[in-house]
Amino acid sequence: VSIFLRQELSGLPREYHVVSLGSAELGRRAATFRFDLDQGTQSAASPNAIDVLFDVRPAVPVTLVVRDEDDEPAIAAFTVRDEHGGIQPAQALRTGADFRFQRHVYRADGETLWLQPGHYTVECAHGPEYVDTHTELDVAPPGSSATASTKTPAETPVNPGVSGGLGSRAEFRVRRWIDPARLGWWSGDHHVHAAGCAHFKFPGVGVTPSDVLRHTRGEDLKMALCLTWGVGWDFQRQFFTGAADVHSKAPFFLRYDLEVSGFGSQRSGHLCLLGLKDQDFNAGHDIVDWPVLGLATLRWAKAQGAVTGTAHSGLGLAVDTEEFPNFVVPPFDSVGANEFVVDVTHDVADASGALVPAVDFYGVADTPWRWELNLWYHVLNVGFRPRLAGETDFPCLTDQRVGAGRSYVHIAGEPSMAAWIAGLAAGRSYVGDGRSHLIDFSVDGVAAGDRDLALDGPKKVAVRVTAAALLPLEPDARLAALSSREAPYWHLERARIAGTREVDVECVVDGKVAATQKLVADGTPQALTFDVAIAHSSWIAVRILPSCHTNPVFVTVGGAPLRASRASAEFLLQCVDRCWSQKARFFTTPETLAEAAGAYEHARAVYRARLAETPADR
Repeated sequence: VSIFLRQELSGLPREYHVVSLGSAELGRRAATFRFDLDQGTQSAASPNAIDVLFDVRPAVPVTLVVRDEDDEPAIAAFTVRDEHGGIQPAQALRTGADFRFQRHVYRADGETLWLQPGHYTVECAHGPEYVDTHTELDVAPPGSSATASTKTPAETPVNPGVSGGLGSRAEFRVRRWIDPARLGWWSGDHHVHAAGCAHFKFPGVGVTPSDVLRHTRGEDLKMALCLTWGVGWDFQRQFFTGAADVHSKAPFFLRYDLEVSGFGSQRSGHLCLLGLKDQDFNAGHDIVDWPVLGLATLRWAKAQGAVTGTAHSGLGLAVDTEEFPNFVVPPFDSVGANEFVVDVTHDVADASGALVPAVDFYGVADTPWRWELNLWYHVLNVGFRPRLAGETDFPCLTDQRVGAGRSYVHIAGEPSMAAWIAGLAAGRSYVGDGRSHLIDFSVDGVAAGDRDLALDGPKKVAVRVTAAALLPLEPDARLAALSSREAPYWHLERARIAGTREVDVECVVDGKVAATQKLVADGTPQALTFDVAIAHSSWIAVRILPSCHTNPVFVTVGGAPLRASRASAEFLLQCVDRCWSQKARFFTTPETLAEAAGAYEHARAVYRARLAETPADR
């Protein structure tokens, strides 16, 4: 086994690194540790080698009983630490769905954990809608008994938890604090990968659909879209079927689709293409032959009825201000929602030939929230309607777990992947980290994603939402010390009002806070009403920043189009020019350069027209 130090040395006179090795064979074994700087530095006189003798002891198979709130079998995430703080099972020896880059493993009811006899602490988790439990577990040698006890936060009921057995059995019950699905709100993450990024650290081309489903079920994530991209393309593409994967079983659904990343128009900003019927732009050609203009890719996807959106939107939109919203033009120098500022102005033909917006949704929750939301707010202010969608980009922007960023989509009937994708595109949803929820948001009875609220003239409207959030009694000092540019970017702890267990629930009109109410984050749902005055056509949303955000309800007053801000239109014009200054060099043929220049000029013309339509006092 060769182990390479991937980071620079610290410069200290002596540095220590821990090497963890294991064996699948029992008994007395020997290992030789040999150290060298590079080929040619070895010496017969000084071999730089140490022989170590050790005993490999048998592990004990601990059978797990894992049940949910309905006493049904479940899958949970188990983080197991030994008395020295080491992670078990050893990360270096993991295979399949037990990812080496994660501390936890997922186990279903009736499955086993192989552990050495000893004392362990076990964290059992089942996604953000559940309360994590912490357990002390003593594993005795084979033939002996084991004991275990459960510790839960003081404000929660004691989990019936773990029971000792004949040295080989432990029981866990996962407990909900909220269940949006029973109210018709189905969680999903549209941006998951089975290959690449964290997988780069280990050999192979990624994992299989059953492995992905183990993770989504372990996080109680109902819908997951596993996006094939440039890395592992030839292997992963076999799982695309144009429908839900055959391993899906209600209420957990998996579908394979596509992220334009690692090829084609990626430099314009990565694109998530959902609900595809065909994943090959040019049949029989390699992915290097895809177009370099994002709009061309969007035309191809929409022509087959796909739902399209941006990925990790904040990349390339970094600005040096905490003001929000703001008018600082970002660099547009990366692969987030960069060319989105152009694409959102275009209509393209769908499968029936009708013209529809080129972009349906705007991916958030995996980059700094101010960077993400700022551009989206300005685009809404000039009358465009891309919907928010929560994503994780697992295991790239985060390798912690799937569903760290989620969309909760309202489905009126039986849940399905097709219904979830359609609801995502329509905006019948809210997004967030799952630690807070904004359910049944409506304005004068009109829900997000249903229809516009039409008013004859200016008036006050009633904004209603059921809000719920769960914070621990004591704040997390580590999270509080992080800047907004450090992950996790969306996390309820960041919304905590200092010195309290409360968060602000804000009603937003055209990007500005119109009303605020405080919510005790003890997990109890609260029905909130805001009365806000609407003077002209506007968009209205509710948020708990940076943890949860609804999609908008659009209000038309006197039939006028939504033109909320001249400053937003002027800002977006500047953004088009800045984006062109960064992206033009990637169009390397006269044909592609002319096509791109025309797309950008179209965007400028649209923004100029909307600026001219916006009254001088806005």
